[in-house]
Amino acid sequence: MTAQTLTLRDAYGLLGLHGPVEPRRLAELFRAAVKAARPDQPGGDADRFRRVIEAYRLIQKRGGLGPALDAPRARPAPLPVVVLSPLEAIHGACATVALPGRGALRIMVPAGLRTGEHVRLRRAAPDGGDLYLPVLIRAADGLSVLGDDLFMTSPVDPRLLADGGRVEVDTHAGPRRAWVVGGMEGPVRLCLKGLGLPARGSRPAGRLFVTLEAVAGAPSAAEHLLARFSSVWTSERLAA
Repeated sequence: MTAQTLTLRDAYGLLGLHGPVEPRRLAELFRAAVKAARPDQPGGDADRFRRVIEAYRLIQKRGGLGPALDAPRARPAPLPVVVLSPLEAIHGACATVALPGRGALRIMVPAGLRTGEHVRLRRAAPDGGDLYLPVLIRAADGLSVLGDDLFMTSPVDPRLLADGGRVEVDTHAGPRRAWVVGGMEGPVRLCLKGLGLPARGSRPAGRLFVTLEAVAGAPSAAEHLLARFSSVWTSERLAA
């Protein structure tokens, strides 16, 4: 998209705006958007960096009053937010959004999007321009997200933290094992590389941080293994 074809509505979508904005707030949003788009930063993009700057200048020329100037008595409907769970952000999803004047629309969301990024809908705006719907990842299924990384809590027997040994964590990617040094006091946090949000563009795969929560009676690694063996053995017996 060139500077000549950038519409005011496109400019508002790029900065995540939905209506009139004060100069100070506009400057704050511009600084955040241009920093995220810098081509020398992870996830940055030269074309988006240029369009963010052009969008800021265009909105400044209109005094921050926004697309509502085109129809003084009509306030533009707020753009919907694409809300994802952490698992949907990991694997991609089919999301439903309600577009102004168009009703519910199902869109395919690619895997690896981060909070604050946008899903682009080509020519979906009323004026024929593109819409940029912001993405929000909400905590769910025992997982939360910050940037590229995932966070979860896993119960562990207090004796394991005191004596040390192998711990097995049930993650979204299956069981993962780690060793804990004895004498540690909670909370103990493990870092599992490559189990965060998947790599996308220039952004590398994130990490999974697991907080070990001491819980009396929590199953040990051996008990985890026995439970899995029993489950597999039972399934094979039933299939026979």
